[in-house]
Amino acid sequence: MPANHPVARPSGSAPTYSEAADANLPPGFERHGVESIPESDRTSSILDFMRVCWGGANSLATAVLGAFPIMFGLSFWQAMAANALGVAIGALVLGPMALFGPLNGTNNAVSSSAHFGVVGRIVGSFLSLLTAIAFFSISVWSSGDAVVGAIHALFGVRESEGLFAAAYGVFAGSVLIVSIYGYGLMLVVNKVAVVASSVLFIVGLMAFWPAFDSHFAGNHLTWGSSPFWPVFVSASLIALSNPISFGAFLGDWSRYLPRRTNKTRLVGATVLAQLLTLLPFSFGALTASIMARQAAPYLERADYSGGLLAVSPGWFFFPLLLLAILSGMSTGTTSLYGTGLDFSSVFPRLSRPRATLLIGLISCALIFIGRFYFTLISSITTFVSLIVVTTTPWMVVMMIGYVVRRGYYLPEAMQVFNRGQVGGAYWFNGGWNVPGIAAWLASAIAALLMVNSPGHFVGILAHLAGGDLDLSLLAALILPAILYPVCLYLYPEPRAVFGPVGSRWVGTVEKPIAPIVEAGKSR
Repeated sequence: MPANHPVARPSGSAPTYSEAADANLPPGFERHGVESIPESDRTSSILDFMRVCWGGANSLATAVLGAFPIMFGLSFWQAMAANALGVAIGALVLGPMALFGPLNGTNNAVSSSAHFGVVGRIVGSFLSLLTAIAFFSISVWSSGDAVVGAIHALFGVRESEGLFAAAYGVFAGSVLIVSIYGYGLMLVVNKVAVVASSVLFIVGLMAFWPAFDSHFAGNHLTWGSSPFWPVFVSASLIALSNPISFGAFLGDWSRYLPRRTNKTRLVGATVLAQLLTLLPFSFGALTASIMARQAAPYLERADYSGGLLAVSPGWFFFPLLLLAILSGMSTGTTSLYGTGLDFSSVFPRLSRPRATLLIGLISCALIFIGRFYFTLISSITTFVSLIVVTTTPWMVVMMIGYVVRRGYYLPEAMQVFNRGQVGGAYWFNGGWNVPGIAAWLASAIAALLMVNSPGHFVGILAHLAGGDLDLSLLAALILPAILYPVCLYLYPEPRAVFGPVGSRWVGTVEKPIAPIVEAGKSR
């Protein structure tokens, strides 16, 4: 693939507000925001990236997702098959999204400027913002509940609303501090947490093994029967949504890899990191099958942490406490770090630390409101699935765009919005690129209309396939793969954005590129 040819910053243009603010940060804080990171500062390795990618999903929150097939009525082995299928497909879809960081030195939302326009890329920023807040909340809730339960079991401390609030506050505050400090500290946390959490999950499997029955039959659904498929597909889609949810965030971490990083190895590391999360998925399925026999009311209330404590042997309470803290820190930091980075790209006057602090405080407020004043916890998985359904078409457009552009990008042209400028290769039509926006919008709306989550959200096309089969995520994957090439055919992009070698498989139009100038100035 051809090398990228960066466009120099226009003569006389000043650094962004966030760049100037980051220059005054105390020693040790990460100073890079969404501006393309210089090659000299890209010192991470693929192993570093893999640790963060793996650590972000190697948690109790993922174990909760692994328990859902049992909650739906599948047998243990059917649940394992659903989790494995969903994670494998999701990992393969996610893999290519790691490529944009090394190429452009920025996060995936800013990289999406190449396909959505420098203004249209705010679509990706807000999608990742919502996803990050949701997963940060899940991380704090699941780990906080487990910590309180373990403290109660170990030390006899009475569970109370105040104790839950204190656990959430300490946990969220710790995650916020690490996220504000930046990528370096987050990497250190994940280097420790990903190994320790894996060991604790293995210890947990040993702890629950004596109570485990591999013949657990759930609702006795026969493989391949008519009632089996809707449940199996729904369970697989929940597992698939976990790797898909990382699509907007991979660039947050891969931007610290050198530009010449081997693409095959990077995609392979991304896929492997997600496949390794089958450990917490398996832990969730195994423990849920025990809960279904010994503590069914907890599963009926979707209270995984409470059920886990109810069936746990006494000696595992302390390891569970450690698991809740370590895995929650790992997942929480990967979510909140990306949130601050994206928000600073939408509002350039905010530096990354300030944006992280602001969004972190808002997220903490939502965590407390959702836990103590509303019933948001019971519907949070539906909220996440809605976000994933709208994020997936965005990812597909990015990946197809990468292929037709032959991996050719102009990193400096992506920074126009951040710098208060207009023009450049990715200005398109007032900062919006019609093919990418149109394909995403049509696919996202259609997928939303197909969501089938009884009791929470049911779209008007939810029963298109009959019964309770949820086709939303499949539609989110397939529709943009069809619509985006059609849009590129009907509305071809300028020849210049494809580089010296030209486009692959799609037509182009000869159209001059507007020069980059400060907003409000004549060209």
